[in-house]
Amino acid sequence: MEDSDWFTLLHAAWTTVWISGISIILGVALGLVVAMLRAAKIPVVSQLLAVYVSLIRATPMVTLVLFLFVIAPSIGWEVDPRVVAIAAMTINTTAFNAEIWRGALTSFSREQVEAAKAAGMTTGLTLRRIMLPQMMTTSLPGLVNEMSLLVKSSPAIAMIGIVDLTRVTNRIAAVTYDPLPPILAAGLLYILIIGGLVRFQRIADSRAKRLAM
Repeated sequence: MEDSDWFTLLHAAWTTVWISGISIILGVALGLVVAMLRAAKIPVVSQLLAVYVSLIRATPMVTLVLFLFVIAPSIGWEVDPRVVAIAAMTINTTAFNAEIWRGALTSFSREQVEAAKAAGMTTGLTLRRIMLPQMMTTSLPGLVNEMSLLVKSSPAIAMIGIVDLTRVTNRIAAVTYDPLPPILAAGLLYILIIGGLVRFQRIADSRAKRLAM
């Protein structure tokens, strides 16, 4: 491959990283909100969220991306494809993260919450100082695994014209008639991205354990 091909691949990899990164941040936060609302067992809300989680987890990423891309203009919304990609990936990963957080919530010791209340701690302080550090330690492997799966499913956004790593790889292979070099290069870049997430897990896990002590 030529130097210009490497530059194009790196630029496309950055597109994959920032779109996935925004979706991951939103998905982790929204997943926690969904899990807590479901745990609160609010009538109707809890049932609707359960349906949302089940439906989205059963929907392929590419289907969700294409659905949002088609439905937005039909209701009068002229949305940038990048916004559609972030929305679809966030909706997808929120559902999976919600189940990971819910598992941590259900396994959390209620005695600690009662002890915090007896000590005069507010609900917000109890959540921030006691529950979240322990929940993070429990959930972190699952959350990072979901982040990795989200990056691996990100090629679906190429279906709506976003020039991501997979789309550029296919383009270079079509021009050069030699698919092996760009595929190997793209594979290396994906490995580096996923490796960065694994490294992040180790650092975050270490810090979460210190906070939970």
